[in-house]
Amino acid sequence: MTVDPEQARKRLQEEKARVEGLIHSIKDELGDEGESGQLSELADYDQHPADTASETFEREKDVSILEQLEQELEELQAALERIDNGTYGIDEETGKPIAPERLEAVPTARTNVDTEPRREADSRLQRGGAGDPEEY
Repeated sequence: MTVDPEQARKRLQEEKARVEGLIHSIKDELGDEGESGQLSELADYDQHPADTASETFEREKDVSILEQLEQELEELQAALERIDNGTYGIDEETGKPIAPERLEAVPTARTNVDTEPRREADSRLQRGGAGDPEEY
């Protein structure tokens, strides 16, 4: 069984639109807080420090979620580019076809499951990770 590129494109574009909507919503929320946050600084003075800490935590959480969504958007765009280039569904490490089941589960997959541990080990070595290279 092979992957239909046009069906994959449609699924990726739908997911891309969903992620872009989430990014827009979070940016709007963060933007509103940013503008009013400066103006309400004195109003926060009477608040309990725990309230301010909770607001800071929520803002940092939203920023973290935004970063994850932007990363996901980049992966979706890269997958669409692989469809355009005719390389979608081809393992970037081995050049072998990626299992259709894997692409069904992870449409942005760049490698087969059995290739991923090698790829992670290689990236740890490049970052200067611990361990003997012979282990990998």
